[in-house]
Amino acid sequence: MKESGLRGALLGLILLAVLLGAGGRTLWLWLDRPIERVSIGGDLHYVSAAYLQRNLAPLVSGETWLSIDLDQVRDTARDIDWLSEVKVSREWPDALRFELFEQTPVARWNDDKLLNTHGEPFSPGPVDDFDEPLPDLAGPKGSGPEVLAYLDSLLRRLGTLDLRVTQLRLEDRGAWRFQVNDSVWVILGRADLESRLARFTAAWQRQLGTQASQIRYIDLRYPNGVSVAWHGQTETDATE
Repeated sequence: MKESGLRGALLGLILLAVLLGAGGRTLWLWLDRPIERVSIGGDLHYVSAAYLQRNLAPLVSGETWLSIDLDQVRDTARDIDWLSEVKVSREWPDALRFELFEQTPVARWNDDKLLNTHGEPFSPGPVDDFDEPLPDLAGPKGSGPEVLAYLDSLLRRLGTLDLRVTQLRLEDRGAWRFQVNDSVWVILGRADLESRLARFTAAWQRQLGTQASQIRYIDLRYPNGVSVAWHGQTETDATE
């Protein structure tokens, strides 16, 4: 009798498991319906919602609401031009919501890209008419953070002289040069950057600032003084 009761209990548990499994699968299939709607949120300044819709649509095409891998979709969406971060969530009963965060451009980079606040380059993508007055930077591959950090240093140093750094270049061999106020180039070279920059600020305050419109470039790669090239003239020396 006891053995018969045990068998009955086991059979009941098995039937319950089968029913629950069948019910769970039915519920899953009912919930895992095709994605019908994609909504986009975020504070967008540079790219349009229509552009993002076009780029996000292929990521969810043919996918279903429960089966779609949200982590994979998020990682792929991060590669879309101008996006720095993406959050993806499900919305009942058959929709996905994308929360998008744009890159913050702080400089132009190597003629065809922009730099974000971390010194990472990204493509301007669909924003062909991007015309914000950003400094123009250049450097070898992977040098974006270094160049951006030196730009910040120069801005702090030269801001007291009412000078804007409009271009900054790091050459492949480590030499630096920059342009101020869209006009005068300053050649620093590779060594003794601090002392050379101090020599430049002293010469600018003492004499060269009042003659800026006549100067092509200032070369600081000398032990003493500076070398000045004037518009329409050959290079001359201005010693300390």
